[in-house]
Amino acid sequence: MPRVKRGVPAHARHKKILGITKGQKGSKSTLFRRANEAMLKALAYSYRDRRDRKGDMRSLWIVRINAAARQNDLTYGRMINGLKNAGVEVNRKMLADLAVRDTAGFAQLAEVAKAHLSA
Repeated sequence: MPRVKRGVPAHARHKKILGITKGQKGSKSTLFRRANEAMLKALAYSYRDRRDRKGDMRSLWIVRINAAARQNDLTYGRMINGLKNAGVEVNRKMLADLAVRDTAGFAQLAEVAKAHLSA
């Protein structure tokens, strides 16, 4: 069997990894082994954090809705409960957007929620 030399593919793979870790500090951008470790960690973190971002955004929406609801003499939980009882199907993303951009519209929704709260 002929002898297989692996210099070209290995060099290409090393170049690819070092290109990915170009912005890293210290030896993580110059030494292949350190760069490979850094790349694997970075890819794992980015995969995880793309999913975590969804929960972070929901938390932000809830904080914004709570702040606007309290300006209308409600709490977040009572606002959501009142809207659910009224049959209003507005998701938290849209409620938060209303709270920031259209305070008058949010106030109307708050009045609807107040009217449908069980005493």
